[in-house]
Amino acid sequence: MSDVQDFIRETVTGNPVVLFMKGTAQAPQCGFSGRAIQILQASGVGKLVTVNVLDDEEVRAGIKEFANWPTIPQLYVNGEFIGGSDIIAEMYENGELATALKEAGALA
Repeated sequence: MSDVQDFIRETVTGNPVVLFMKGTAQAPQCGFSGRAIQILQASGVGKLVTVNVLDDEEVRAGIKEFANWPTIPQLYVNGEFIGGSDIIAEMYENGELATALKEAGALA
């Protein structure tokens, strides 16, 4: 495995909630990343780690390989890939996201 894949694996398994996104939580650089952050904040996430894929092209390409998912943002809860912006929104609306975040101990 490459160093990038190791970094990604360690990040998603070492933190309860990780969002690989374009930009930062304070300054998202695409609408989908901004939407994901808004949903996570509305869900009451207190322990959120974000990774700005625009800072490192290898991470940007590597995260797509890691989950075999072509788009960013990508949400991980307790090391498990959850999905992108649309899936996050759907899970928020039906209550599944709150359950997953609660089980991860990630709520403020």
